[in-house]
Amino acid sequence: MSARVIVGISGASGACLGRAVLEALGRIGAETHLVVSAGAERTIAHELGACARAEIGRAASFVHDIDDLAAPIASGSFPMDAMIVAPCSMRSLASIAHGVGEGLLARAADVTLKERRRLVLLAREAPLHEGHLEAMLKVTRMGAIVSPPVPPFYAPIESLEDMVRQIAARAVATAGLDPGESLRRWRV
Repeated sequence: MSARVIVGISGASGACLGRAVLEALGRIGAETHLVVSAGAERTIAHELGACARAEIGRAASFVHDIDDLAAPIASGSFPMDAMIVAPCSMRSLASIAHGVGEGLLARAADVTLKERRRLVLLAREAPLHEGHLEAMLKVTRMGAIVSPPVPPFYAPIESLEDMVRQIAARAVATAGLDPGESLRRWRV
């Protein structure tokens, strides 16, 4: 069986990251389960255009409604390998950190943590205040990996799109999957 990965897109700026993660997972044949927050719906339209939400949905194997708490990804009995939230807003991060389980995205992340599976959060905010840092520390202590979308300055980046692809490939690698040749690795 190929890898099975939940991809969450929350309302932080950087909707292109979620799309790029889905594309990277598609290139390696992973089964993807997409959940998009209400805030992300607005951000996707604003940043990527009116048709982008439908395109993002087509890139996923399965799409789950944010309010469907009966979706398979809301249960620990659903076998999956990892979850990536790209981008991860501070609101979603705080909801995950405090186990609020608001909506399917936070519930799926909560399940990922309780089942001790990899949860990668591409936290998107700057600058950070103490509350953001405390939430990041809390989810890290719970087993999540907070991975802000920082560009790999050692890789030859020729465009914004190239940078986004590299960040997405790094997120896939952090989730424990091999993104193949799409990830430019450090070479000396």
